[in-house]
Parts: sequence; C-alpha cells; structure tokens
Amino acid sequence: MTRRLARSIAIVTLLGAAAVAPVSTQTAPQRPFGTLREQAAIEQQWLRKRLDTFLPALMRKHGIDMWVVPMREYNEDPVFSAIVAPETFAARRRTIYVFFDKCAAAGGAPAAACVERIALGGTSQGGVFEARRSAKAADSNVGRGQQAELWGDEQWFALKSVVEERKPRVIGIDRSTVFAFSDGLSSGELKGMSAALGEPWTSRFRDAEGLPLDLIAVRLPEEEAFYTRMQELVWSMTQEMFSSKTITPGTTRTSDLVWWWRQRVNDLGLGTWFQPSIEVQRKGATEAQIGEDPVIQRGDVLHCDVGITVARLNTDTQHMAYVLREGETDAPEGLRKALENGNALQDITLDEIKPGRTGNEILAAARARMKAKPINGSVYTHPIGLHGHGAGPVIGLWDYQDGVEGRGDARVIPSMWFSIELQATTPVPEWNGQPVRMAQEEDAIVDANGKIRWALRRQDRLFLVK
Repeated sequence: MTRRLARSIAIVTLLGAAAVAPVSTQTAPQRPFGTLREQAAIEQQWLRKRLDTFLPALMRKHGIDMWVVPMREYNEDPVFSAIVAPETFAARRRTIYVFFDKCAAAGGAPAAACVERIALGGTSQGGVFEARRSAKAADSNVGRGQQAELWGDEQWFALKSVVEERKPRVIGIDRSTVFAFSDGLSSGELKGMSAALGEPWTSRFRDAEGLPLDLIAVRLPEEEAFYTRMQELVWSMTQEMFSSKTITPGTTRTSDLVWWWRQRVNDLGLGTWFQPSIEVQRKGATEAQIGEDPVIQRGDVLHCDVGITVARLNTDTQHMAYVLREGETDAPEGLRKALENGNALQDITLDEIKPGRTGNEILAAARARMKAKPINGSVYTHPIGLHGHGAGPVIGLWDYQDGVEGRGDARVIPSMWFSIELQATTPVPEWNGQPVRMAQEEDAIVDANGKIRWALRRQDRLFLVK
C-alpha cells in the first residue's frame, strides 16, 4: 500500500466516523442572541412598532400624504430592510408599497391608525401591510383555488385605483441626487408608474428625500437595549483578539487576527458588513517599512477596525492595544497621553451632536474646540444602524474636514445612532517624538429625548498584550 493511498483511506475513515457520530456528542453551538427564529420574532415586533411609532409623524413632518415605493426583485429600494419582515429577503417580482396618511387633509394628529399600509404584490409582511392580489385565478394551480399574484400592468392599474380613491395632495417618491438612501426609485419603475398614473397625478410627485432617510435612521428603545448587548460582545472579542490568548509576539501576523475575527463571528452565527482590518505602528519604523502584513512584535501599537451584524443591526468599532516589551507592566506614558487626546476629541464630538444640527455644523464646532485644545486630529463620524454607514448626516469624511456638501447638510434627529469615528495624532517622547495615531471608533445613541450617550462605553485604556 502506498503512503498516499494509506493517507486517503485514513481520511475517508475519519470523515465516515464523524458522519455517524451520535448527535449527543456534538458541541452545542454558541448563540449569544438566540436562534434565528427567536431573533426573527424580535425583529418582527420592532418592525410593527417602528412603523406604528415613527412613520405617521415622519410623513407629516415631511409633508407627504402618500408615499409610493415600487421595486423589483433584486433591485430593492434602500428603504426595503426598514419596512419588510425578517423572513423577506427580496421584493416579490414587483412589489409596490403604498403608505397613505388619511388624517393629513383634516389636520388630525398623526397616529398609527391614520396611516394605511398597502402592499401591491408580495405578502403582508407578517400582518404589517394589507396585501392585495390579482382578481384572476392562478393558472395551473392544481385545484388549490388560489388567486394569481399581481403582475405587469395590472399592478400599475391597481396603484392607479389606490391613488384615485384617496386623492393625495402630495405623492412622495424616492428620488434624490444627494442621499443614496432616498434614491431607490429606478428609472424603469418611474417610467412605468408615470405612464400608468398620468399627468394629473405625476404632477403631484415630490422627492420624498428626508422621509426614507429618517425612517431608516430611527431606532426604538428596545433596539437600543439589544444594541448594548451587541457592544458587550464586540468588546469581549476585541479584548480577546488583543491578548496573549490570540497573539504570540514574533509569530502572529496581522492577517491572522483579521481571519480570527472573521471566523469567530461566523462561529457565533453572526455576520459582518465589512472586512476587518488590523494596523501596526512601530517605534522607528515607517508604514512602508512595516509592510502590509507584518509579524507583530513587542513594543508595537495595534489598531483594529471591526464590526458585527445581528438582527439587521450593525456595529462599527476601532480599538487600540500595546504589546508589552519584556519587563513592562504598562504602555509608555507618551502612548497613554496620546490615547487621552483621542478621548478628549471623543468628548468634544459627542458633546456637539444635538438634534436639529447639521453634520457640517457639528464638524465645524468640534474642530474649532479641537484646535483650541490643541489637538492634532480629524473627525469622520457617521450614522449607523440598519446600515454600517447609515442614513443621516455625516460629520466629516477622513479626507474632507471642511464640511461635506449635501450629505453633511442633513440634520440630527432623536432616536438615531452614530459611530463616533475620529483620530488624534500625538508625538510620543519615548518614541523620540514620533507621531502616533490613536484612531478610535465607538457607537453612540441619541435617545428619544435627544440626549446622546455611548452605546456601552469608550476605550480609555490601551489593551495590553503580554
């Protein structure tokens, strides 16, 4: 028997043994947020409550009597994940979601009972919409007696009937040159809808702009509590990643940590919305000298940018660590001072975020206070929630520190979340004055009363790798 054949037989035997192993011997999977079924039940509750709680007031705020959101399978509007059930992964053929504020004309107070929610195509999304089907019987339904689904021009005619029955003064459509989240209406759907409705109704079209932006951004108190649990998990994972459990100085590469994160997230049954990254700063070495995938050495400063996705919610976190040299019990004082400067810039930025202010106003105020400190830094903070780079005002971009036209002009609203992302660069005496960049990112919550707080906490001490 050749060595190769013996090895093949051994592998087949091992795989066969694993296949017939009794279920009782298998390790139960870790599920920090419960099963998918349990998560879906929670998400469904959130969906109904968000639409009941936020949508009526937002339609009135933005002056939209009727909001029409048509989309086709695999070409969904960005607002899709904010208005459909967790069991829905794509639009059904074509789906037209219609929201109508029947109390607006009379000036009644906005309330859940005021807003009709109609789905022309697709399902009721767990009872959240009134789902309408075709009047035709389905062909080849093998005696099941089902009605056909709405299809083709019939859907546009059904929409026209809905519009004519309700006679809205303003019809909001998702079209924008500024915000991707508000620009979900495709050119084909606009063309088909316009042809079916005709000029009397198309003249009442208005870019909904802020309506989808705000609806995607707003979060419930129940989601805030869930998000805190997500942050606790992220913190425990970054601390484990930046420890001697995971890092062996002189052996471990940054790519090892990247894939450690990806695998751990997968093993926990979670997702992520971007590829994590690990960076190294080293005394006396430039970025080019360190290279793209360096071996981590004692005395290195480490930085991670990581995130997880659970129940359609996303986190975005950047933490810093120091690899102790032999005989050290803490990071050099200069590195600790560098982190303090980053913390000071976090405090400034957090303090400037208030409902009603634009991202550009917040950026200008934060940078003025930063320079007065003085701190050498930059701010590039963004909303987060259903998307990692979420709906709402951006507060700077890393390469645009004088304001961001358009996207920076949106305003903060209550009940939205931000990733406070920034960096402070400080000369470190123990590194012969070499500048060290403390890039930090922590998620924060603007609550229903407009007060902002950390979703969990912020890093004020470097993680230490022994």
